[in-house]
Amino acid sequence: MKRTLRFRFTGVLIMLVMIAVFGAAVMLLWNALMPGLLNLPALNYWQAAGILLLTRILFGGLGGGLTHRGVRRTESLLGGHAGKLREKWMKMSEDERKEFINKVSGDE
Repeated sequence: MKRTLRFRFTGVLIMLVMIAVFGAAVMLLWNALMPGLLNLPALNYWQAAGILLLTRILFGGLGGGLTHRGVRRTESLLGGHAGKLREKWMKMSEDERKEFINKVSGDE
């Protein structure tokens, strides 16, 4: 129990530090490029953090981290059959894999 709380606290702390660093990076890059290129105004830190959040909502979604983008997304695209397909792939010999790849790509 104690270890889990420490792990979660550390994860939240790392996430907050990453948000702060990325917000500062967005602000610095924006202020270095956009006013000179497009005559846009300079941003303060909170405006840059807001733009970062807005782009995350619009283009990245709100849920999950690496596991969401990796395994779970694959499983949802394959209708929950990703584990079965992975297991079948691992049991194939090299010749069977090559044959399967040729069949799927239409190079028969």
